[in-house]
Amino acid sequence: MRLAGAIFLFALCGLVQASPVSIIPLPARLQTAQGSFTVDDNTPVVIPSKDASARRSAEYLVDTLARTRGLHLKIVEGGSTANAIVFVRDPKSLVTQAEGYTLDVTSRGVTIDAHDDAGLFYGGITLWQLLTPDAHTGAVQVQALHISDWPRFAWRGVMLDSARHFQSAADVKLLIDQMAQHKLNVLHWHLTDDQGWRIQIKRYPELTRIGAWRIPPDAGHDGEPQRYGGFYTQDEIRDVVAYAMARHITVVPEIDMPGHAQAAVASYPQIGVTGERPPVSVDWGVNPYLYNADDATFQFVDNVLDEVMALFPSHYIHVGGDEAVKDQWKASPAMQAKIRALHLKDEDALQGWFIGRVGSYLAAHGRRMIGWDEILDGGVPADATVMSWRGTDGAIKAAKMGHDVVMSPSPDLYLDGVQSDLPDETAGRIPARDLASIYAFHTIPAQLSAAQAKHVLGAQANVWTEHIPTMQHVEHAVFPRIDALSEVVWSPASTHNWKDFVARLPAQFERYANQKIDYADSAFAPSIRVNANAALKTDRADITISNQAGYGAIHYTEDGREPDTHSPLYSKPFTLALPVTITAKTFADDGSVLAAARTRVLDHDSLLTRLGVELPNCPGSDFRLRIQPMPDATSMAPVYAVNVFDSCQQFLAAPLDGVNAIHADVVRLERNYALAHDQKLVVSRSHSTPYGELVVHLDRCDGPTLATLPLPNPAVSERKVSLDAPLPPQQGEHTLCLAFTAPIDGPLYAIGSVSLKTPGKAAAH
Repeated sequence: MRLAGAIFLFALCGLVQASPVSIIPLPARLQTAQGSFTVDDNTPVVIPSKDASARRSAEYLVDTLARTRGLHLKIVEGGSTANAIVFVRDPKSLVTQAEGYTLDVTSRGVTIDAHDDAGLFYGGITLWQLLTPDAHTGAVQVQALHISDWPRFAWRGVMLDSARHFQSAADVKLLIDQMAQHKLNVLHWHLTDDQGWRIQIKRYPELTRIGAWRIPPDAGHDGEPQRYGGFYTQDEIRDVVAYAMARHITVVPEIDMPGHAQAAVASYPQIGVTGERPPVSVDWGVNPYLYNADDATFQFVDNVLDEVMALFPSHYIHVGGDEAVKDQWKASPAMQAKIRALHLKDEDALQGWFIGRVGSYLAAHGRRMIGWDEILDGGVPADATVMSWRGTDGAIKAAKMGHDVVMSPSPDLYLDGVQSDLPDETAGRIPARDLASIYAFHTIPAQLSAAQAKHVLGAQANVWTEHIPTMQHVEHAVFPRIDALSEVVWSPASTHNWKDFVARLPAQFERYANQKIDYADSAFAPSIRVNANAALKTDRADITISNQAGYGAIHYTEDGREPDTHSPLYSKPFTLALPVTITAKTFADDGSVLAAARTRVLDHDSLLTRLGVELPNCPGSDFRLRIQPMPDATSMAPVYAVNVFDSCQQFLAAPLDGVNAIHADVVRLERNYALAHDQKLVVSRSHSTPYGELVVHLDRCDGPTLATLPLPNPAVSERKVSLDAPLPPQQGEHTLCLAFTAPIDGPLYAIGSVSLKTPGKAAAH
C-alpha cells in the first residue's frame, strides 16, 4: 500500500505524536495515509475457506459491532475481497512476533493479516475500535492507514479473587470479554482461600458442601445473608475456560497452599495440623490454618490437582504459597518431627519442601508451577515461576536467580485500592491507585540487566475482593484502570504518553456505556475545593475545581442545577458569597460526559462539618481502608474510613471560635480482621463507660480532653448512632483528636461525619 499524507511512526522512530483517538492499547507502529473506507451493513467480512479460527475472530468482530455500533455485517467464506473486510492467514506475514498482525485500510477495503490465530483476533479488536470512535450508530468512515502491531509482553493478566466474594460464571465471562477487548491474555483465577472453596472437586464433595459457605457476622441482620458463598461446578468451569480460549485468554487457576487453607481444613480436618474442624473463616487478612505435610495430605493435594488439571489446560498452575503463618507447624510435634526427618532447617524450609513436592507433581504431568514470591523464602524448584506481590523485590531476586517472573506488586497493581480520595469514592484499600499511577508502572525493574530482564514475562493487576463484594464493585475497580494496564503491557514503552492516552479514553467510555459496564469516572471527576475556615470568616468562598487527569472541560452551576456544555466553563478560581451550591461536571471535546456531576453545598453548617473519609489517621499508623457497612453489603455507598490498628482520626485546623458543641454520626462495624502476628499492634485505650466512648482531645491525642461521648450497648442499639456533647470555649484553629475507646475484642467503630456547632445551630436528628 502506498502511504502518503500525515505519517505517525511509533516504536522504531521513538516518536510520540497524536494518534487515532479510538485505539487502546496503542499499536506498535501506525502510519496514516490519504483516503478512507466506509464500513456499512453492506460491507462483507471475508475469511479463508475452512479456517475455523479465522471464522471465530470474524464472528467476534461482527457480534461486537452489532452490539456497540448497530452495524450488521455478514461473513463470507472465500468471497471477493473488493470493498470488504478481509481476514488473511499468512505464514509469511510481515509481523513475525507471536500474537502480532498487520491491519491495512485503503479506499478499496480493510485487510487483517496474521500468521497465528491470536494475531487475527487482535487485528479484529483493533478494527472494532476504529469502527467505534464515538457514540454514534451505523456506517463509519475509517481513515486509510497501516498498522503493524505485536505485544510487548507475553503475560498480560488480571487476577480475579472469587474466594472472598463470589461472582457468577456470567460475571466472570463479562470480565473475560472485556479483557479480550483490551488484548489481555491471562485470567489468574483465585479459587480457594480461608473464606471459601469455589471449585467443585468430585472426589472431595465436602470442599463445596462445607468449604464453599460461611456464616457471616451478624448473619440475617442489617442485610447480611444467613450464609454466604457459592461455587463453580465443573461444567461451569469448562464453559468459562472454553469461553476464554475462544478469546485467546488462558485461565490459570490458583489453589492456595500451604496457607490460606481454612476452608479446605473446615471441610476435611485431617488435612490440617490440629485435627480440629474450624469454621470457614469470615475474617479478612491472615488466618492461621495450614495443610499438614503428611503423605495422606499430599495424596489429597495430588487428587485435587488431577481434577484441576483436567479442567484447566493452562501450562501454569498457581499454588499460592503466600502468607503461610507457621505458628501451627511450630506448635505441632508431628510437624517438628517431619522437619527433623527431612533434615530441614526450619518451617520456611518445610514450606519450600512442600511447594517443591507439589511442583514436581505438576512437572510430571506436563505443567509448570507459579506462586507468590514467598515461595522463594524456603527454596524453590529451578523451573518455578515467581509472581512478585510484596513490591518488586521478589521479582528482582527471582530474575537474578534465573526464574521467570510476573510483575504484580502491591500497591502498584492492586486494583482493590481506591481510585481517588473523593468523598464519594467506594470501598477499597488506601492509598489510592489512580489511573495515572497504573499508566506510569514500569514493568522492567531498573535493577535488572538486559539478560535478567528477559525473565520478566509481563505483568498483571490483581482484584482482591474482601472489600469488592459485587460485580458492580469489580467493574468500578477494574475499569478504566484496565485500559492503562493494557497499554503498559502491550504497547512499546517509547509510545507511552499520558496526555495522549487520556485523549483516547472518551471513545472507550462510550464503548463501556454501550456494553453497560459500570466504569469509574474518578480520574475525571470534579473536585470542588474551598478554604473552609477562610470562608467562615468572610462569608465568601474562594472556589477551585480540578480533576486527577487534568483533562476535559469542567462546566459548573451555582444553583445546584445539572451543568451542560452551555454552563460556565471553569478556567480559574472564583469567589462567591455564601450560601451557594456548586455543581460541576466534566466533558470531553466532543461534548460526551467524562464524569458525572459532583455537588458541594457551601454554607455555615457544611463548612463546620467533615466526613469521616476526609479525616486523616492519627499519627502512628498509616493503615487505612474504606469499607462497607457490613462485610457482604451489596451497596456502593456509604463507606467508612477505618484503621483496624488504631480507631483514631484527626479534625485538622478545626475552627473553634464560637463553637460550643460537637455532633458525630457514628457507625458500628464488624471487627472481622485476622491480623496474625500484627494483632499486638492494635491500640487499646481505657474506657470509663461499659461500651467505650468517642473521646475528643485538644491539639494532640494525649492532649486535654474536651468531650467524652459514650457509645451505646451494641447488643440493643442501632448500627448508626448520633452522639452529641458540649465543648468548652476555645479560640482559634486547633487539631481535634477523635479516638474511640471501645474494647478491641468487640465491634469496630467509624465516623460517618463530625460537625462543630455554634449557638443557635443545634444538632439535627
